[in-house]
Amino acid sequence: MTDPRFAGIGMTSARTRDRLVQRLREQGIRSAEVLERIRTVPRHIFVDEALASRAYEDTALPIGFGQTISQPYIVARMSEALLAGGPLHNVLEVGTGCGYQTAVLAGLVGRINSIERIEPLLARAKARLKELGVRNVRFRHGDGIEGWKSNAPYDGILVAAAPLAVPEALLAQLADNGRLIMPVGGEGGQELMRYTRREDRIEKMPLGSVSFVPLQPGVA
Repeated sequence: MTDPRFAGIGMTSARTRDRLVQRLREQGIRSAEVLERIRTVPRHIFVDEALASRAYEDTALPIGFGQTISQPYIVARMSEALLAGGPLHNVLEVGTGCGYQTAVLAGLVGRINSIERIEPLLARAKARLKELGVRNVRFRHGDGIEGWKSNAPYDGILVAAAPLAVPEALLAQLADNGRLIMPVGGEGGQELMRYTRREDRIEKMPLGSVSFVPLQPGVA
């Protein structure tokens, strides 16, 4: 990443990113790989220029279309939970959004299949990831609730929006020992969950309270 925009200055500089990583470490993020991705992926290029100075605050920020870029702690927490249990070769991401979570994961897994229902967001994310030289992501404009069956099974699925109940299609597309990380529940009562397939059964583990936009059906 030789583009000077990626390095950042002032509130987007390496020193600012180091402070963010330290805060995440203090909040319990232990994976050195995840923390290094948070340090090196330039979050400020995934938000509007007017918000760039806030990019390394540990907070969600608007990205348009009623969507947000998740706070860095949540991105790190979900990435760490997805990686726990071994290497991931084929991952499904539901909710590309601005592409920041995708960029973080891209340096941690083999291949990502990323679905976004809002076409302008998907186009913007594809452009940003191309700028960063990320080449291990396949994109699809589609309904994430249905998953991406033709590229299944997945040894990891990450969902960046909250349904009221886990979609059966996503569970069906998990490989054996694959894990699905997603928020579940209505506004004000969401829980981050990890679902792990063990042959013909699904293990469930709660990971803490969260707040995400709802997972919507269809495309826009």
